[in-house]
Formats: sequence, C-alpha cells, structure tokens
Amino acid sequence: MSDEELKDNQGEQEVEATEADTDVDAVADESAVEEVAETTDEPAAEASEDATTDAFESKLLNPTAVDNRRWYVIHTYAGYEDQVAQNLYQRIASMNMEDKIFDVLVPKEKQIEIKNGKRKTVENRVFPGYVLVQMIVTEDSWFVVRNTPNVTGFIGFGTQPTPISSEEVERIRKRMGIEEPKYEIEFEPGDLVRITDGALKNFEAKVQEVDRSKGKIKVSVNMFGRETPVTLDSLQVKKI
Repeated sequence: MSDEELKDNQGEQEVEATEADTDVDAVADESAVEEVAETTDEPAAEASEDATTDAFESKLLNPTAVDNRRWYVIHTYAGYEDQVAQNLYQRIASMNMEDKIFDVLVPKEKQIEIKNGKRKTVENRVFPGYVLVQMIVTEDSWFVVRNTPNVTGFIGFGTQPTPISSEEVERIRKRMGIEEPKYEIEFEPGDLVRITDGALKNFEAKVQEVDRSKGKIKVSVNMFGRETPVTLDSLQVKKI
C-alpha cells in the first residue's frame, strides 16, 4: 500500500472516532438533562402532596372547616317552647354564635278543634316540652344553648348531646308542612257514642254513617221516644 493510501485510511479512522466521541457526548448530555428534570420534579411532587395533606389535617383539626352541623333536641318547660326559641335566636346574635348555631325549630302541626259547634284549625306542638336546634357542638355553643332561660337540658347521655338523624328531621318538616290536616275518624257504623259539643251535648247516639272525606258522621239520637237522625262533626262525639 502506498503512503498516500495509508494517510487516507488514517484520516478516515480519525473522522470516525471523532463522530463516535460526539455521539457518546450527546447521549451523556441527554441522560444528564433527564436526571436533572427528574430531580427537579420530585421535590415539586412531594411539596404538592405535603400541601394536600396539611390542608386535609387542618380541616380535621378545625371543626368549623368541615360541616359538622347536626340537629339536637333540648328539653324545655312545657308551654315555653316558642319563648325558648325566641330567646335562643337573640343569644345567638348577641354572642356571635352564628357560625356554631344555625337554626331553631319548634315542631308544630295543624289540627282541627270543635268549639261551640264550630270547626277551627289550630296549630299545636308536635312534641310539647321539646325544641330542635341545628348546631355544631362545642364548649361555647353548648353553654349558650344550655343556659338559655327555661331550657332544662339536652337529650343525650349525661352532658353529651345525642344528635337525631336527618331522616327524622325531614319527617318532622313534612309533618309541619301539611296545609290541611287530615280527618282521622275511628268510628264505625253501629258504634255507641256520646255527643260532647253542641245543642245535643251529653246525649247518647248510635253511628249510622261515616263520611271520612268530610270528617262527618250521621248518628241516630233517641229524642222524645223517637230515633232522630243527626249529622255531626266527628270531633263532636266520643266513644262510650
């Protein structure tokens, strides 16, 4: 082989070696970049996880951060339920407890009463002597409710109030929301009854017909030796 050919071969080998070195350097640079990126991402991910954990723990430690409001029952002196509710609303405002005590409810329902022969719809308490309070129980909120005038205590074990279920509260609200009370008639044809109101008060009678849709009954009354039919309100008679 001539000298010129040897020089050409040596030149080609040097070029190939230079290119190989360049490829190795490029691969090394890419690996270094990836390692730096991974190292940079790890602290960011860890910081994000730490922030989420801290926020969750903060909510658990702070009772107002999570909606822990529940309905509780307090016992009052009979006849003072509305007054207790009014006083409690005033105490909530004056003692800045709006973030702990949210609602006060005196369960009532419409009922029909008969007086002087006339039907009248009135509101009566569903649970005389009891009031419902929606609140988050803390030492301060417990003190505000328990020390309201005419409140005798919470329903629960000892000094620890026991909440009632949301389903029970919903049933009570539905019961309160009935616009017209239903007629509940327990009489059947043939029953013996005593008239408790009206011109025939204290007369005995026998039920002939029952109109449940209107709350009326037809009875026969013995007057002057004769059976006389009379239509009465179902609330005007009582079973004997």
